[in-house]
Amino acid sequence: MRFRRKFAVSIASALLSAALIPASFAAKAQSFTGTVSDAMCGAKHMMPGDDAGCLRACVQKGSKYALVVGEKVYTLDVKDKGTLDQLDKLAAAKATVKGEADGDTIEVSSVAAAK
Repeated sequence: MRFRRKFAVSIASALLSAALIPASFAAKAQSFTGTVSDAMCGAKHMMPGDDAGCLRACVQKGSKYALVVGEKVYTLDVKDKGTLDQLDKLAAAKATVKGEADGDTIEVSSVAAAK
């Protein structure tokens, strides 16, 4: 019985501590500016025709959107339909993506045409 009480107190303390971590330690959104592409083709589109057409065909076949920043290709993790629509409009164009990067993936919070 004593073990359960100590365990419950420990869990409660851990949860309370986690809730009190300052926001400065939380992951911050970053800005990335590059060219909208798809994860299958990356920096060089393979289908004949224009890059935007290739990108859209690859996305329709299941590829994820990507952002080419210099030599780096980030896969874009998009949860929002409005953001997907914006990426479609910006196919093969310069865009600024805001979100949290984790390795080669960006969890997207917003997309806009690059200025």
